[in-house]
Amino acid sequence: MTHVTIREVCLRDGLQIEEPIPLAAKIELLEAVVATGVREVEATAFVSPSKVPALADAEDLAVELKRFDGVEFSALVASPNGALRAISAGLNSIEYVVSAADAHSRANVGRGTAEATAAIADITRIAHDAGATVEVIIATAWDCPFDGPTPARRVLDVAAAATDLGVDRIAIADTIGTATPGRVTALLAKVQPVIGGIPLGAHFHNTRGSGLASAYAAVQAGVTRLDSSVGGLGGCPFAPGASGNIATEDLVYLLRDSGIDVDVDLTAAITAAGVAQRLIGHELPSALLRAGDRILG
Repeated sequence: MTHVTIREVCLRDGLQIEEPIPLAAKIELLEAVVATGVREVEATAFVSPSKVPALADAEDLAVELKRFDGVEFSALVASPNGALRAISAGLNSIEYVVSAADAHSRANVGRGTAEATAAIADITRIAHDAGATVEVIIATAWDCPFDGPTPARRVLDVAAAATDLGVDRIAIADTIGTATPGRVTALLAKVQPVIGGIPLGAHFHNTRGSGLASAYAAVQAGVTRLDSSVGGLGGCPFAPGASGNIATEDLVYLLRDSGIDVDVDLTAAITAAGVAQRLIGHELPSALLRAGDRILG
């Protein structure tokens, strides 16, 4: 049986476009997420508080992570300075996003793709010197809200650079939810030979209703690492219209009924989605939160 590792991203990607919630509320959400059995959680981001105020308490949240055993916590960074902050806060798994599209890269981090790619070297050195791992996430891998369709060559160039610079993992991300199964399969077939044996993950949004289908296509193409967010919470604050991560509970439902093994308990994931919806204070797009499981109700 194929096993897919699900990384829960509601604490970072999920919350980054929302109004800030108190640290105590984040801990309540984190407790519900950990209760699902998930083994990997993207906890926060060490970025400018002025740009992403919902994650301004990154250091304070990092202190609380120490009481959760058996979970690998990661944090997103946007620069070498962010990597230093994450390491100082005790994180040993770092994600660095490089947008394959210049216009989104400038909107997101204030520099083009080539300059953002060049920073991989310093971030990897900082992490590895501290015994931490680095994952490069290639954003706007299929389409950019400003530049339109992303040429595959731009994705491959970032993937090749990340591989050459010794990163530990790579992921490709559908930042604005435009990918469809055929396009997913086609890009993966080009990326996989470039990165060799480096573990490859994928991150999809369900903005246009094709996120789950794209995730399943990725698994069929050999990807065994997927990001998701309870309730379908989240989106990119620097990409107009990029709302709605694929919901963890919807993904678990799909994979379970397709004979694919996951660590996440479906009932607990639906419960966590309910906690997220209550804490955020508005309805979330999760189908399972609305309709329940076909077996458990």
